Amino acid sequence: MGMDKVIEKEKGLRPKHIVWIVGGLVFTFLLYKVIFAESGSTFRAEKDKLTISTVEDGLFNDYITVIGNVEPITTIYLDAIEGGQVEERFIEEGSMVKKGDVILRLENRQLYQTILNSEAALAEKENYLRNTRISFETELIQSRKNLLDNRYRLNRKKRSFEQNKALYTDELISKEDFLQAKEDFEYESNMLEINKVKSKNDSLIRITSMQSLETDMVKMRQMLILVRERLDNLNVKAPVDGQLGMLDAEIGQRINEGQRIGQINVLDNFKIKALIDEHYIDRVKRDLPASLDRNGTIFTQKVRKVYPEVRNGQFEIDMVFDGTTPDNIRTGQTYHIKLELGESGKAVLLARGGFFQSTGGQWVYVLNEDGTEAIKRNIKIGKQNPQYYEVLEGLNAGEKVITSGYEMFGTNDRIVMK
Repeated sequence: MGMDKVIEKEKGLRPKHIVWIVGGLVFTFLLYKVIFAESGSTFRAEKDKLTISTVEDGLFNDYITVIGNVEPITTIYLDAIEGGQVEERFIEEGSMVKKGDVILRLENRQLYQTILNSEAALAEKENYLRNTRISFETELIQSRKNLLDNRYRLNRKKRSFEQNKALYTDELISKEDFLQAKEDFEYESNMLEINKVKSKNDSLIRITSMQSLETDMVKMRQMLILVRERLDNLNVKAPVDGQLGMLDAEIGQRINEGQRIGQINVLDNFKIKALIDEHYIDRVKRDLPASLDRNGTIFTQKVRKVYPEVRNGQFEIDMVFDGTTPDNIRTGQTYHIKLELGESGKAVLLARGGFFQSTGGQWVYVLNEDGTEAIKRNIKIGKQNPQYYEVLEGLNAGEKVITSGYEMFGTNDRIVMK
């Protein structure tokens, strides 16, 4: 039986040793990350490509800049009082006009016919009034003649009665003759009273009828005057001094009554119309001050009217100059207006920047003292103007903040500068 052979152990690294070494290194790296690495995601950015602003203590001017367009202080619209066909244009758009200038003339045959009918009706009424007046005069003469005849007969009957009475007293005539004379006298006396009442009533009727006819005549004359004025309305005239801004009427065109055909711009003063973001609708009030800079000269304005309607996220205001007006101002010019919303006051200021679109002003990246990295920090922003945000919480004067856009940073909490 032979002796056993001793097997010597292999020297050097074996495969299992390499596995243990690699595992140890991985464990050590992970342990380092857990112990030494900071929590939160990190983004590396080139510092020279970022906009960095310093937080300041300063005076916050509460204003916004708006773009305004110059318009005439007043616009008078031209509406056709009478309808008709455009026969002639005397003044073209853009021309200066004086009050009463004829801008265009209309033709309306139907109106001419209406005037002729009114004149014929008036002439007929006048003829009727004239005939009625003659008739009343004739009746008045006849009434007076009747009264005269009554008095004549009454006088005769009275004498006859008195004579018969004396004869009857002396028993020279019969009683029947006396009574007949008496009855004739009383009859004529009563007839005279009746004719007096009739004459008086007829006179009152004539007066009332004549007054009514005269009133009708006055109304018809007034109506004819109005109809003739309608004829004058076929001449479309300028109601005020100004500039004919628009005229929508061509020769031969049919214009309806009440149709708008043009406008006149009153140029003795101007207003500035501007659109403002609806965010400010509760802060913009009448009489707020505003100003514009033209060639180094400041011109002041004030808000005259705030329109309540909001369209496409904007509302409209009118501003008027409060004092002098810029030379050579023209309708349609555009100005950048500084509209003051409130009084100035001390505040912590942060320059405006693209970061606001991403964060809504709720947080920013604040740099450390050596400027090597920036950490996300929650803040609170108040008012804003075209230059600064008013910082209410979260930042102190002297701190540096990344104010350029944050789109590239994603959701990272820390920015490391390269």
